[in-house]
Amino acid sequence: MKIPIETKPAFWGVVGGAAALAVAGFGWGGWVTGGAAETASLQRADKAVVVALAPVCVEKFNQAGEVSANLAALKLADSWSRGDFVEKGGWATLPGSSSPAQVSAVAQACAVLLASG
Repeated sequence: MKIPIETKPAFWGVVGGAAALAVAGFGWGGWVTGGAAETASLQRADKAVVVALAPVCVEKFNQAGEVSANLAALKLADSWSRGDFVEKGGWATLPGSSSPAQVSAVAQACAVLLASG
């Protein structure tokens, strides 16, 4: 089979155009791979769960015994150890909290809400 000589520049033009399109799309066009999209969606979902469960943690904290003493102890603790205080108190362990990292994130958000309010 004989291919016309005019086909070679057209072929290399298509290859170059496809490469330029891929570079432009992934570099500046906002294209992402499936793995990157899944990672981003899981991070957004985890943040949404924390936002939804932090007020429940605050309510659980407020319904526990010795609220004023616990709140005073929470406010006396360093800002980076307040989440540990809430987590150790058991107020951040809620239905639907599946992983220890999620419980820690809920505890931290709960501590921020309690200390500010």
